[in-house]
Amino acid sequence: MEYRHLGRSGLVISAIAYGNWLTHGSQVEEDAATACVRAALDVGITTFDTADAYAQTRAESVLGRALKGERREGLEILTKVYWPTGPGRNDRGLSRKHIMESIDNSLRRLQTDRVDVYQAHRFDRFTPLEETMEAFADVVHAGKAHYIGVSEWTADQIRRAHALARELHVPLVSNQPQYSALWRVIEGEVVPTSEELGLGQVVFSPVAQGVLTGKYVPGGQPPEGSRATDDKGGSGMISRWMRDEVLERVQLLKPLAAEAGLTMAQLAVAWVLQNPNVSAAIIGASRPEQVAENAKAAGVRLDADLMARIEEALAPVATTDPKRVHDNVPAQRP
Repeated sequence: MEYRHLGRSGLVISAIAYGNWLTHGSQVEEDAATACVRAALDVGITTFDTADAYAQTRAESVLGRALKGERREGLEILTKVYWPTGPGRNDRGLSRKHIMESIDNSLRRLQTDRVDVYQAHRFDRFTPLEETMEAFADVVHAGKAHYIGVSEWTADQIRRAHALARELHVPLVSNQPQYSALWRVIEGEVVPTSEELGLGQVVFSPVAQGVLTGKYVPGGQPPEGSRATDDKGGSGMISRWMRDEVLERVQLLKPLAAEAGLTMAQLAVAWVLQNPNVSAAIIGASRPEQVAENAKAAGVRLDADLMARIEEALAPVATTDPKRVHDNVPAQRP
């Protein structure tokens, strides 16, 4: 395993992080989820990412049970707040009320007294940013989180939050965006801003919800049990890539991966880790062997010629418009 600093902070995390969105508490049984966490620990993964809203709060509980008994100081646990966790009007967003209640509920489910990074899962257009950042500062000052981060925020939102964080003496150290060789919208504005301010990216969906594994072929039916056939949230996310023009281009990566001695998934994960602003790539899994295989992307260095050929293969279908960062920022209260 390779380990990297999270942005310019002193926190060191594993370059491969294990995430349980769409798996723990929903797609896979708890025994299988626990086996995946054990596999992650076995290959040196120390960074675990979750969120209060995943699987309607069940994902945090599953992760907490799976990590029980591990030396807490040897782990970096990241969780998030924003999406609804209950039926009430205040069971959502980034108000002071929701943040202060949510951190306590997350800690209870995770069976720990603090998280390493507490992240704003989206930007809340309906709560003053000052209120949100003051609440996050109180969470840190109370010892319930060491650092704070954001997820899918725009460059301007990150800049505004960073200025407030400095005033409040709390470390804003990370952004968690979607990033892959097919979805590159952070490169134009978010990454340069983050580099300037000292934030690192902890990216999710580096394999583009499985499309970059090459298992989806143009004109063919999705494999049974794959993300594209999942009706619990996976199929909606992957639909943007399920076009023949995209799938045809992805097939061009197969000989490149073979030449590098990598699987397609390893090539995809290694590709995002070449970006110096990426501190970690989050992988998910439903089987332990998937964790072991994808973790082998850590420490891989792709040479300039290979990176150029990947660019040539995917450029016609890759999304790079920085305005598309807004795609994942809700226009109304969740």
